[in-house]
Amino acid sequence: MVRVFLNWYKMPIYTGINSTMTDADPRALLGTFIRAHRERLPVSGKAAGRRRTPGWRREELAEAAGVGLTWITWLEQGRDVSASPAALARLAEALRLNPAERASLFDLAGRRDPVEPGEPSGDIPAHVLALPMLLQVPAYLLDHLWTARAWNPAAARLFTGWLDEGAEKNLLRYVFLSQAARSLIADWPERAQRLAAEFRADFSRRPRDAAMQSLVDELSAQSVLFTKLWREQTVLHREGGERGFCNPQGGIDRYQQSTLLVASQVECKLVCLAPLR
Repeated sequence: MVRVFLNWYKMPIYTGINSTMTDADPRALLGTFIRAHRERLPVSGKAAGRRRTPGWRREELAEAAGVGLTWITWLEQGRDVSASPAALARLAEALRLNPAERASLFDLAGRRDPVEPGEPSGDIPAHVLALPMLLQVPAYLLDHLWTARAWNPAAARLFTGWLDEGAEKNLLRYVFLSQAARSLIADWPERAQRLAAEFRADFSRRPRDAAMQSLVDELSAQSVLFTKLWREQTVLHREGGERGFCNPQGGIDRYQQSTLLVASQVECKLVCLAPLR
């Protein structure tokens, strides 16, 4: 009886990936990803000599991750099975994934990693701080609290009251608490509304960040408008677009704003403003 069951189980009635699925199907990609990383896990010398395939067996991975063998098998086969964040976290640990690989595992599974990113380092490398100086148009670098950490002379000339020597360099404090911002930014009410929604997107990724919460509390205590906007729970991605700034002659100078993320410092944003003629 057992022998018949094993022979039936090995029949190619299920090849792993449904014929209707393509290589771009997230389930197929997830299965391929897990199998590739399982097969690269090192095994002991004795165990390696007794197996025909590299790396760990599915049974070994299932035991290390504290999950069922069937679950691992079906994931690798690209079947439509539920993968909870907690189970994926144990799987990531068992597979010994680096941070980028772990992020890919959760992205492919369509889940959010339950382990929040660590506190951002206050130290920004010199080569990142130097980025605004490489540009001729106004440019500045924001940290995760949206405080300007570096800027070029063109930005200093444009943002009077914010990038002046000795002035408060946090963009949110400037926009919501400084009269200079209302005089400089042509469409100040709309820009303030959007900034609050964009900052909430960053805040939502780090809901336990003490420094971000402290900034929100401070702004809420000092700005009625910020309190109103924050309670509305509007969330927007930081996007570029046309920006207008009032000049001393009574006109409006217009710029095209672009925000670039620094790959080596994911919490930093390089904001550039190209003049529109």
